[in-house]
Amino acid sequence: MTDPGTQTIVPFLWFVSEAEEAARFYVSVFPDSRIDSVSSLAADSPSGPPGSVVVVNFTLRGQAFMAMSAGEHHPFNDAISFMVNCGSQDELDRYWNAILENGGKPQACGWINDRYGVRWQIVPTALGEMMSDPDREKAKRVAEEMMSQVKFDIARLEAAFNGG
Repeated sequence: MTDPGTQTIVPFLWFVSEAEEAARFYVSVFPDSRIDSVSSLAADSPSGPPGSVVVVNFTLRGQAFMAMSAGEHHPFNDAISFMVNCGSQDELDRYWNAILENGGKPQACGWINDRYGVRWQIVPTALGEMMSDPDREKAKRVAEEMMSQVKFDIARLEAAFNGG
């Protein structure tokens, strides 16, 4: 179990009421993931009486997260997102489609919002390598292709990189 108390930086997500539902969805999408604990706050809080605030500890691919259902607060926005590096088109498609088919909304350049409002970037690992290539013309072509895509198509990115 990943202990959020021992991990130096732990992403913390505030949901209105669906923290446990969201965490269960995330662990169903990403392999090697699990719910570590679900508890309710036993004291009064600004969000409600004892028991009304639910805290969920979960792990996605070795990364500890915490989520809380505690009523209205600031909505999620594009200023924070979770980038998922994918080694293949199949892996990219699996994550993208899981989010999309469960109420997600595609944005642009590999970004997709899940039904809870959390922003994800589903990105091929090769994209970073191509974008940082010393041949700036290749990097430019792949950047231009990237800007034209919503869900990434690795074959099209590679074709642009290679001049095709």
